[in-house]
Amino acid sequence: MKAGIYVRVSTTDQTTLNQEIELLDYCSRNNIEVYKVYKDEGVSGSKTSRPQLDLMLQDIRLKNFDTLMVWKLDRLGRSLQHLLQILEELKNKKVKLIVTSMGMDTETAQGKFFFSIIGSFAELEREMIRERILLGLARRKKQGHKLGRQFGSKDKKIRKKSGYLLRWSGK
Repeated sequence: MKAGIYVRVSTTDQTTLNQEIELLDYCSRNNIEVYKVYKDEGVSGSKTSRPQLDLMLQDIRLKNFDTLMVWKLDRLGRSLQHLLQILEELKNKKVKLIVTSMGMDTETAQGKFFFSIIGSFAELEREMIRERILLGLARRKKQGHKLGRQFGSKDKKIRKKSGYLLRWSGK
C-alpha cells in the first residue's frame, strides 16, 4: 500500500505539523509507504480548488498511490457536494480513503455511510459559521457602522483597474 497524505490549515498562523506527525506515525505503525505529503497552508476548506489538493488529485489520476490519508474529514473539505465528488473520484480510481481521527476506511460499507453523515455535519458547521458572520454584519450595519473595505486599502491598484474605485467614489 502506498499513500498520499493531505494536510490543511485555514490560516498562515496555524501549522500542519500535528496532522503530519499523526499521519506519518499511522503509516509507520501500519507499514504503509508514503508517496508524498500534500500541504495546503492558509487555505479555506470551503474552496474546491486548492494548490496542493489539485496536485494530489492529479497524482491520483496518474495512479501514483492507492490510499489517501487525512487526519480529519474537514481537512479535505467542508462542502458535502465537494467531499462526495472527491470520494467518487477516489472510488473510480480505486483509491481508498483513511481518516485516522475517526477510524474511517471508505472501503467498508460502514466507512461509506459514515463519510456521508460526517460530510453533512462539516457542511452544517460551515453554514452555521456563515450565518453567524452575516448576523454580526447585520448587527454592525444596524448600529451605523460602515461595512466593506476602508478607503485606500492595500488592493487599491486592483480596484482602480477594475473600475471599482471609480464607481464607488462618485468620480
